[in-house]
Amino acid sequence: MVKLLSSFSRLKPAKVLVLGDFMLDTYTTGRVQRISPEAPVPILHVQKTEDLPGGAGNVVLNLKALGADVVAVGRIGDDDEGARLKQLFEKEEVDTSGLFIQKGITTPLKNRLIADAQQLIRVDQECITPLSSEIEEKVLIYIAEIAYQIKVIAISDYAKGFLSKSLLQAVIDLARGREIPTIVDPKGDDFSKYRGATMIKPNYKEAVAASQLPSDANLDTIGHALLSQTASEMIMVTRSEKGISLFKRNSDRFDFPVKSNEVKDVTGAGDTVLAMTTMAFASGLSLEEGLELSNIAAGIATERLGCVHVSLSELAERLLEINVSNKIFDEDHLFALEQALEGKKLTILGINTEEGVSSGLFSRIQKLSKQSADERLMIYLIDSDPAQDSLSLLSSLQEVHFIVIQSDSLTSLTEKVHPNKVYILNSDGTLNNVSHLNALLM
Repeated sequence: MVKLLSSFSRLKPAKVLVLGDFMLDTYTTGRVQRISPEAPVPILHVQKTEDLPGGAGNVVLNLKALGADVVAVGRIGDDDEGARLKQLFEKEEVDTSGLFIQKGITTPLKNRLIADAQQLIRVDQECITPLSSEIEEKVLIYIAEIAYQIKVIAISDYAKGFLSKSLLQAVIDLARGREIPTIVDPKGDDFSKYRGATMIKPNYKEAVAASQLPSDANLDTIGHALLSQTASEMIMVTRSEKGISLFKRNSDRFDFPVKSNEVKDVTGAGDTVLAMTTMAFASGLSLEEGLELSNIAAGIATERLGCVHVSLSELAERLLEINVSNKIFDEDHLFALEQALEGKKLTILGINTEEGVSSGLFSRIQKLSKQSADERLMIYLIDSDPAQDSLSLLSSLQEVHFIVIQSDSLTSLTEKVHPNKVYILNSDGTLNNVSHLNALLM
């Protein structure tokens, strides 16, 4: 897990392009108290309506939550839904200059009517229309112009007509020529249109259908059939609560069991995996590191209802939970700690262990830990080379949540983790409150 913390710390806020079918998701929530006298259907008294980007837009939001700089490329209609979608993206600082209006189409809208956390019905408003040659040309010119900025292209296909075979092949060929990885979340049973992509990530049902094999076919046979059909470098099959299986050419299958506390809803987990895998490629992580992080992110997503956007903070916190036996952090892992502590209450106690760990120190730690039940205590070691026995003693204390060593300075540390209180233990056992560190240099 230390390796994964290091991998997480190497994630970069890279610029990525999401190409796909964008739609507007509306959630209409309320209460049902009676049945209609007009027909045997419930009457929904609306309490709240919320709009969110859907389809490929959910991938965009997942990427934003992971710190990416996202360019959305697709088409919308000249309608209120398209305008609303752009407005929602711009609020999240997503580049919408690649969203083109195609005359004569409607922006897909999915309205979910929900009562008491139960979806009553979904009302879809959409018209599956082929991509016009004019818009296809504009999309290709646009991508070619900005390709030098892009680290990875994520393709999210919802079979709404935008991702024509000619557009897909042109984009994948352009990306290969410029050594930009392409990761595809596919749709339908014909994966030949994604030929040459770096990675295709179907769910199990999609993989079986596209392989043209019987439903009871061996998973290995399915994976290698898809590799052959698509000439892609990798096939990644997401299998809900069974985790992820990866197939590479001339290689055995790799399985990554899901890491979830409780699977409640797999909705949107595929988008989370696509976003996390995209970030891993963009940051130069190894494939194994990326899939381990993707699996953990997917596990978080399946623990909650609906489409979930897993943040860097949530991912870091889960990594630290898994690695709970090791409370000691150095410079290489501070990024993960920064993210996990975002929005949390924190007290820092700076100490010097050169003279050992005294009973007075234990007493101070106990008192500080009792100040607030929801506050976490971090020990900052001022001495640069603390003794191992001192580290072992401190990390064994349940009152101590984190121990930081080899940080540039206490000032630098506080700028990164934003504690509520900062103390330094003096040589005589008294505490010096240095919560305002503007003038403090150590």
